[in-house]
Amino acid sequence: MAERLVGKKAPEFTMETALGNGKDFGKVSLSDYKGKWLVFFFYPLDFTFVCPTEIIALSEAYDQFQDLDCEILGCSTDSKFSHRAWINTPRDQNGLGQLNYPIASDINKTVARDYGVLDENEGIAFRGLFIIDPEGELKYQVVTHNDVGRSVEETIRVLQALQSGGLCPANWKPGQKTLVAK
Repeated sequence: MAERLVGKKAPEFTMETALGNGKDFGKVSLSDYKGKWLVFFFYPLDFTFVCPTEIIALSEAYDQFQDLDCEILGCSTDSKFSHRAWINTPRDQNGLGQLNYPIASDINKTVARDYGVLDENEGIAFRGLFIIDPEGELKYQVVTHNDVGRSVEETIRVLQALQSGGLCPANWKPGQKTLVAK
């Protein structure tokens, strides 16, 4: 059983990345996001079918995340070279096209293991999504079967709920009242 990470410091990481421009490589560490919210997500493999729908949807919503002082970082166990090739593949050919955020390479599988999303039998990550607050505390985690894509709208709603500082009931949306503990 995977360890619960919510409420704890997010596991540290440093990984190489393919930048969303499809040209450059970089390096990223959790500490790079100190002072900002971070949506950190894992996906199984480059050049697959469900993954690009999520990655592109998150990229298209990037401005909404930026308005919430939140960055996005994608990650899989593929190489940075595979990531760059996928970014440079046109969307009509199952590619990503340019993205508004980097994709990290966890080729040694350490980070996926630390975050509890590594499928040890397959050597790939499950679909895991984590929201980390500006102090580095992991506030939200969800792991789904690799056949099911995640909802960008729900990710934004959860981020807004976490940022509200209140007790948010089911289906809460910004502008609605939060609960008061009695």
